[in-house]
Amino acid sequence: MDRRSFLRTSALGGSAAAASTLAAPAYAQGKRTLTMVTTWGRGLAGVHDSAQYVADQITAMSDGMLTVDLKAAGELVGAFEVFDAVTSGQADMYHGADYYFVGQHPGYAFFTAVPFGMTAQELVNWYYFDGGMDLHDQLGEIFGLKSFLGGNTGAQAGGWFRNEINGPDDFNGLRFRMPGLGGEALGKLGASVQNIPGAEVYQALSSGAIDGTEWIGPWADEKAGFQEITKTYYTAGFHEPGAGLSVATNREVFDSLTPAQQAIIKSACLEGHQWNLAQFLSNNGAALQRLQAGGVQIKEFPDSVWEAFGQASAETLDGYMDDPLYADIRNSAMESMKKSSGWIQRSEGTYRAQRDRVLG
Repeated sequence: MDRRSFLRTSALGGSAAAASTLAAPAYAQGKRTLTMVTTWGRGLAGVHDSAQYVADQITAMSDGMLTVDLKAAGELVGAFEVFDAVTSGQADMYHGADYYFVGQHPGYAFFTAVPFGMTAQELVNWYYFDGGMDLHDQLGEIFGLKSFLGGNTGAQAGGWFRNEINGPDDFNGLRFRMPGLGGEALGKLGASVQNIPGAEVYQALSSGAIDGTEWIGPWADEKAGFQEITKTYYTAGFHEPGAGLSVATNREVFDSLTPAQQAIIKSACLEGHQWNLAQFLSNNGAALQRLQAGGVQIKEFPDSVWEAFGQASAETLDGYMDDPLYADIRNSAMESMKKSSGWIQRSEGTYRAQRDRVLG
């Protein structure tokens, strides 16, 4: 029996037995409070906003029958402990970036971002129309979770560096904060990769514990204050071209809700995804102008670095293909991405290029 089958059998054995003795699900009655833990420090621009928005929408849409009590990172459990808190029943749901949980299963990376992966639009195309949501649900079954996309940062920046990057060798020995499979790929270039919760990144960079960091993009990065530490900023990165955020509910808790309440959680997550993406994209342009006015130097990685990123990313993504569910997720995502990109590039891509040329 492979790991996927073992985990699914273990996780589902109890519920399967219960299902055989119950003619219909037993829904909890009356008002309920659901505790939501997050991977975000309270007040972190955009990401904490996303969690709060979804929580507030669930409460409002249910007319108060469901109240979501949001606990930021560290208020109940640590940022990277939310997965276990929800699977164990210590909390009812989490909001976070699923690539933090590749240790539980590498397939989770695709529901945030993988290096050289999907943009935000390509991600939702896959998720809602090309099988992504079903695959997210298969992962959730293994661990006793019911998950939905619930936010998106859009394309993330390449990050903040103390020194300019002139070639792939400049990453050798560099202490750099980058989670997920993007971080694993960067490690193949010799970087010492750190996975640090968002609320702790500023201190790590300012103290010299790390030499550089990626976070999100101009608006969130400006709010975090990284421009106070270094002025070298790479605005395009390879690691998160459209980072999705997820809401995962303990599956027993989710199943105990009425169908209407379940639909409310799903709808609030969908709305939260689009609201959060618009929030980031509408704020990034003005923030970038402010950063430049404050002396930040905007950089782009040279082609040699992009080529090294690409090779390291392919090696990283190939390294998990012996896991059947990971392989299913990757193949599905890449097939969808290719299909979506083919049209988007020929329509919107051409239009944007011509608009810029004509209007200047």
